Amino acid sequence: MSDLFCAATVVVARHAEAEYDTPVAGDHGGSLTHRGREQARALGESLRDRRVAQIWCSDMSRAVQTAEIAACVLGVSVRVRPGLREFAVGGLAGEPFTADLFEPVWAAWMQGDLSAGCPDAESGADVVRRGTAVFDEAADQFRGETVLLVSHGGTMCLTLPRLARNVPDVWPESRNLADAAMCELSVDADGWLLRSWASRPLVTD
Repeated sequence: MSDLFCAATVVVARHAEAEYDTPVAGDHGGSLTHRGREQARALGESLRDRRVAQIWCSDMSRAVQTAEIAACVLGVSVRVRPGLREFAVGGLAGEPFTADLFEPVWAAWMQGDLSAGCPDAESGADVVRRGTAVFDEAADQFRGETVLLVSHGGTMCLTLPRLARNVPDVWPESRNLADAAMCELSVDADGWLLRSWASRPLVTD
């Protein structure tokens, strides 16, 4: 990221509620439910007064659909950035999806071991690296503006605390992100600050 003279504001949202073709783990995209489409419209409505310049989203269909619905409300264009996609499930693909399927990997990440990952898949460090690259690209392109990024819960929880200088890496451990939840960051020449988490403002220096 080059030197910034005008601060950029990045709003990042988790995709809206989705349903999937099969009840097993996979890297498939999913499709928004009726409720999810309503959440995506509400996401756009909530940002009407923010003058969002553009929306970037993961290449997974549930994120693309969320972005496109919000974009219709805001009257802006959508650009796909694969770096925002959810972490890969690797060798866990096809396993019955349960609440604790990814618990060992998640626990390792929360303990600071970013070398961990799903079997035969990218590591936590890989996820942070690609996510950070997209955020830095957005910061360079949207100086003095606001941009909306639509991503995924795991990628957001892993990347945002390691990007921002004002929260610890374990910040998301007891702070889950619901469908269509929003976080806000600002960035200038001094680096990134997390301004809100799930729409709740943070006290920052």
